[in-house]
Amino acid sequence: MKDLFDLSGRIALVTGASRGIGESIARLLASRGAHVIVSSRKIDACQAVADSIVADGGKASAFACHVGEMAQIDATFAHIKSEFGQIDILVNNAAANPYYGHILDTDQAAFDKTVEVNIRGYFFMSTAAGKMMREQGGGVILNTASVNGIVAGDKQGIYSITKAAVISMTKAFAKECGPLNIRVNALLPGLTDTKFASALTGNDKVLNMALRAIPLGRVADPDEMAGTVLYLVSDASSYTTGACVIVDGGMLA
Repeated sequence: MKDLFDLSGRIALVTGASRGIGESIARLLASRGAHVIVSSRKIDACQAVADSIVADGGKASAFACHVGEMAQIDATFAHIKSEFGQIDILVNNAAANPYYGHILDTDQAAFDKTVEVNIRGYFFMSTAAGKMMREQGGGVILNTASVNGIVAGDKQGIYSITKAAVISMTKAFAKECGPLNIRVNALLPGLTDTKFASALTGNDKVLNMALRAIPLGRVADPDEMAGTVLYLVSDASSYTTGACVIVDGGMLA
Protein backbone atom coordinates (compact mmCIF):
# COMPACT_ATOMS: atom_id res chain seq x y z
CA MET A 1 0.00 0.00 0.00
CA LYS A 2 1.22 3.49 -0.84
CA ASP A 3 2.61 5.50 2.09
CA LEU A 4 0.30 8.52 2.09
CA PHE A 5 2.71 10.46 4.29
CA ASP A 6 5.74 10.00 2.02
CA LEU A 7 7.07 13.38 0.86
CA SER A 8 10.05 12.08 -1.14
CA GLY A 9 11.00 14.34 -4.05
CA ARG A 10 9.03 17.31 -2.75
CA ILE A 11 10.44 20.76 -2.03
CA ALA A 12 9.02 22.38 1.11
CA LEU A 13 9.58 25.95 2.29
CA VAL A 14 8.90 26.50 5.99
CA THR A 15 9.03 30.06 7.33
CA GLY A 16 9.73 30.85 10.95
CA ALA A 17 11.55 27.52 11.02
CA SER A 18 14.57 28.40 13.15
CA ARG A 19 12.74 27.50 16.38
CA GLY A 20 9.42 26.54 17.92
CA ILE A 21 6.56 25.14 15.87
CA GLY A 22 8.30 25.95 12.57
CA GLU A 23 11.41 23.99 13.52
CA SER A 24 9.30 20.99 14.54
CA ILE A 25 7.45 21.13 11.22
CA ALA A 26 10.69 21.38 9.25
CA ARG A 27 12.21 18.38 11.03
CA LEU A 28 9.13 16.19 10.58
CA LEU A 29 8.70 17.01 6.87
CA ALA A 30 12.37 16.24 6.29
CA SER A 31 12.02 12.94 8.14
CA ARG A 32 9.29 12.00 5.65
CA GLY A 33 11.56 12.65 2.64
CA ALA A 34 11.00 16.29 1.69
CA HIS A 35 13.86 18.66 0.98
CA VAL A 36 13.10 21.41 3.46
CA ILE A 37 14.16 25.01 2.96
CA VAL A 38 14.52 26.33 6.49
CA SER A 39 13.69 30.02 6.53
CA SER A 40 13.46 32.87 9.03
CA ARG A 41 14.95 36.33 9.36
CA LYS A 42 18.39 35.19 10.59
CA ILE A 43 20.45 32.92 8.36
CA ASP A 44 22.68 31.57 11.13
CA ALA A 45 19.73 30.16 13.08
CA CYS A 46 18.27 28.69 9.89
CA GLN A 47 21.58 27.11 8.93
CA ALA A 48 21.91 25.49 12.35
CA VAL A 49 18.53 23.77 11.95
CA ALA A 50 19.27 22.76 8.35
CA ASP A 51 22.66 21.33 9.35
CA SER A 52 21.03 19.35 12.15
CA ILE A 53 18.45 17.92 9.75
CA VAL A 54 21.19 16.87 7.33
CA ALA A 55 23.18 15.34 10.19
CA ASP A 56 20.11 13.24 10.99
CA GLY A 57 19.99 11.96 7.42
CA GLY A 58 17.46 14.40 5.99
CA LYS A 59 17.61 16.92 3.15
CA ALA A 60 17.61 20.59 4.04
CA SER A 61 19.04 23.97 3.16
CA ALA A 62 18.71 27.43 4.66
CA PHE A 63 17.58 30.73 3.18
CA ALA A 64 16.90 33.92 5.14
CA CYS A 65 13.61 35.72 4.50
CA HIS A 66 11.80 38.41 6.47
CA VAL A 67 8.25 37.91 5.19
CA GLY A 68 7.41 41.46 6.16
CA GLU A 69 9.76 42.69 3.42
CA MET A 70 8.45 42.35 -0.13
CA ALA A 71 11.93 42.38 -1.72
CA GLN A 72 12.95 39.44 0.46
CA ILE A 73 9.86 37.46 -0.58
CA ASP A 74 10.77 38.05 -4.24
CA ALA A 75 14.38 37.02 -3.60
CA THR A 76 13.30 33.84 -1.82
CA PHE A 77 11.18 32.58 -4.70
CA ALA A 78 13.76 33.60 -7.29
CA HIS A 79 16.24 31.44 -5.33
CA ILE A 80 13.82 28.50 -5.15
CA LYS A 81 13.05 28.69 -8.86
CA SER A 82 16.74 28.86 -9.74
CA GLU A 83 17.93 26.23 -7.25
CA PHE A 84 15.08 23.70 -7.34
CA GLY A 85 12.75 24.61 -10.20
CA GLN A 86 9.69 23.76 -8.10
CA ILE A 87 7.88 24.41 -4.83
CA ASP A 88 5.53 21.68 -3.67
CA ILE A 89 4.80 22.76 -0.12
CA LEU A 90 4.69 26.22 1.47
CA VAL A 91 4.25 26.47 5.23
CA ASN A 92 3.52 30.07 6.24
CA ASN A 93 4.54 29.91 9.88
CA ALA A 94 6.55 33.09 10.56
CA ALA A 95 4.55 35.52 12.66
CA ALA A 96 4.85 38.75 14.61
CA ASN A 97 3.28 39.58 17.96
CA PRO A 98 5.23 42.58 19.26
CA TYR A 99 2.53 43.95 21.57
CA TYR A 100 0.95 42.40 24.66
CA GLY A 101 -1.42 44.81 26.38
CA HIS A 102 -4.81 46.51 26.25
CA ILE A 103 -6.09 46.92 22.70
CA LEU A 104 -6.76 50.64 23.23
CA ASP A 105 -3.06 51.23 23.83
CA THR A 106 -1.85 49.56 20.62
CA ASP A 107 0.55 51.92 18.87
CA GLN A 108 0.89 52.21 15.12
CA ALA A 109 4.34 50.62 14.99
CA ALA A 110 3.06 47.44 16.65
CA PHE A 111 -0.04 47.48 14.45
CA ASP A 112 1.98 47.89 11.25
CA LYS A 113 4.53 45.19 12.11
CA THR A 114 1.86 42.65 13.04
CA VAL A 115 -0.17 43.31 9.88
CA GLU A 116 2.80 43.37 7.49
CA VAL A 117 4.05 39.97 8.65
CA ASN A 118 0.87 38.10 9.58
CA ILE A 119 -1.38 39.30 6.76
CA ARG A 120 0.64 40.93 3.98
CA GLY A 121 3.51 38.47 4.37
CA TYR A 122 1.27 35.39 4.29
CA PHE A 123 -0.68 36.79 1.34
CA PHE A 124 2.29 37.53 -0.90
CA MET A 125 4.20 34.41 0.10
CA SER A 126 1.09 32.49 -0.95
CA THR A 127 0.70 34.29 -4.26
CA ALA A 128 4.39 33.80 -5.11
CA ALA A 129 4.26 30.08 -4.26
CA GLY A 130 0.85 29.73 -5.88
CA LYS A 131 2.08 31.08 -9.21
CA MET A 132 4.87 28.49 -9.28
CA MET A 133 2.43 25.77 -8.24
CA ARG A 134 0.02 26.83 -11.00
CA GLU A 135 2.79 26.43 -13.58
CA GLN A 136 3.82 23.00 -12.31
CA GLY A 137 0.28 21.61 -11.91
CA GLY A 138 -0.36 21.84 -8.19
CA GLY A 139 0.94 22.08 -4.64
CA VAL A 140 -0.03 22.65 -1.04
CA ILE A 141 -0.06 25.76 1.15
CA LEU A 142 -0.38 25.52 4.93
CA ASN A 143 -0.96 28.60 7.07
CA THR A 144 -0.30 28.70 10.79
CA ALA A 145 -3.20 30.68 12.22
CA SER A 146 -4.27 30.47 15.89
CA VAL A 147 -7.23 29.71 18.11
CA ASN A 148 -7.03 33.47 18.77
CA GLY A 149 -8.39 33.90 15.27
CA ILE A 150 -11.66 32.38 16.52
CA VAL A 151 -11.73 33.67 20.09
CA ALA A 152 -9.62 36.78 20.57
CA GLY A 153 -6.87 36.42 23.17
CA ASP A 154 -6.91 38.82 26.09
CA LYS A 155 -4.36 41.61 25.58
CA GLN A 156 -3.58 40.13 22.16
CA GLY A 157 -5.96 42.26 20.12
CA ILE A 158 -4.14 43.08 16.89
CA TYR A 159 -2.48 39.64 16.83
CA SER A 160 -5.90 37.98 17.14
CA ILE A 161 -7.30 40.19 14.40
CA THR A 162 -4.51 39.20 12.01
CA LYS A 163 -4.99 35.51 12.79
CA ALA A 164 -8.71 35.83 12.02
CA ALA A 165 -7.59 37.29 8.68
CA VAL A 166 -5.34 34.26 8.10
CA ILE A 167 -8.35 31.97 8.57
CA SER A 168 -10.33 33.97 6.02
CA MET A 169 -7.31 34.10 3.70
CA THR A 170 -6.97 30.32 3.87
CA LYS A 171 -10.56 29.86 2.71
CA ALA A 172 -10.28 32.50 -0.02
CA PHE A 173 -7.14 30.94 -1.48
CA ALA A 174 -8.61 27.43 -1.18
CA LYS A 175 -11.72 28.45 -3.10
CA GLU A 176 -9.89 30.11 -5.98
CA CYS A 177 -6.89 27.78 -6.16
CA GLY A 178 -8.71 24.45 -5.87
CA PRO A 179 -9.30 24.29 -9.66
CA LEU A 180 -5.52 24.70 -10.07
CA ASN A 181 -4.88 21.60 -7.92
CA ILE A 182 -3.51 23.81 -5.14
CA ARG A 183 -4.79 22.88 -1.69
CA VAL A 184 -4.74 25.49 1.08
CA ASN A 185 -5.38 24.68 4.74
CA ALA A 186 -4.63 26.13 8.17
CA LEU A 187 -3.35 24.91 11.51
CA LEU A 188 -4.88 26.62 14.55
CA PRO A 189 -2.58 25.97 17.51
CA GLY A 190 -3.64 26.51 21.08
CA LEU A 191 -1.21 27.46 23.83
CA THR A 192 2.18 26.02 22.89
CA ASP A 193 5.48 26.07 24.76
CA THR A 194 7.53 28.38 22.53
CA LYS A 195 9.58 31.53 23.00
CA PHE A 196 6.88 33.26 20.95
CA ALA A 197 4.27 32.46 23.63
CA SER A 198 6.51 33.29 26.59
CA ALA A 199 4.41 36.33 27.55
CA LEU A 200 1.72 33.79 28.45
CA THR A 201 3.67 30.71 29.51
CA GLY A 202 6.20 32.74 31.49
CA ASN A 203 3.56 34.40 33.69
CA ASP A 204 2.32 31.92 36.31
CA LYS A 205 -0.93 33.79 36.97
CA VAL A 206 -1.80 34.01 33.27
CA LEU A 207 -0.65 30.44 32.64
CA ASN A 208 -2.71 28.94 35.47
CA MET A 209 -5.79 30.79 34.26
CA ALA A 210 -5.22 29.47 30.73
CA LEU A 211 -4.67 25.89 31.89
CA ARG A 212 -8.04 25.89 33.67
CA ALA A 213 -9.67 26.40 30.27
CA ILE A 214 -7.78 23.53 28.59
CA PRO A 215 -9.36 20.09 29.13
CA LEU A 216 -6.01 18.32 28.64
CA GLY A 217 -4.66 20.52 31.42
CA ARG A 218 -1.29 21.35 29.91
CA VAL A 219 0.57 23.44 27.37
CA ALA A 220 1.35 21.79 24.01
CA ASP A 221 4.84 20.85 22.90
CA PRO A 222 5.75 22.25 19.43
CA ASP A 223 6.16 18.68 18.14
CA GLU A 224 2.45 18.11 18.83
CA MET A 225 1.60 20.61 16.09
CA ALA A 226 3.81 19.08 13.41
CA GLY A 227 1.80 15.88 12.92
CA THR A 228 -1.29 17.82 11.86
CA VAL A 229 0.81 19.77 9.38
CA LEU A 230 2.27 16.56 7.94
CA TYR A 231 -1.28 15.29 7.36
CA LEU A 232 -2.37 18.54 5.70
CA VAL A 233 0.59 18.76 3.30
CA SER A 234 0.69 15.07 2.39
CA ASP A 235 -1.40 12.88 0.11
CA ALA A 236 -3.24 11.66 3.21
CA SER A 237 -5.33 14.84 2.97
CA SER A 238 -5.72 14.88 -0.82
CA TYR A 239 -9.43 15.82 -0.59
CA THR A 240 -8.95 18.41 2.16
CA THR A 241 -8.79 22.10 1.31
CA GLY A 242 -10.09 25.20 3.05
CA ALA A 243 -9.91 23.36 6.37
CA CYS A 244 -8.87 25.10 9.57
CA VAL A 245 -7.77 22.38 11.98
CA ILE A 246 -7.83 23.27 15.68
CA VAL A 247 -5.11 21.71 17.84
CA ASP A 248 -5.70 23.24 21.26
CA GLY A 249 -6.05 20.51 23.88
CA GLY A 250 -9.82 21.02 23.81
CA MET A 251 -9.80 24.69 24.79
CA LEU A 252 -12.43 25.81 22.28
CA ALA A 253 -14.63 22.83 23.11
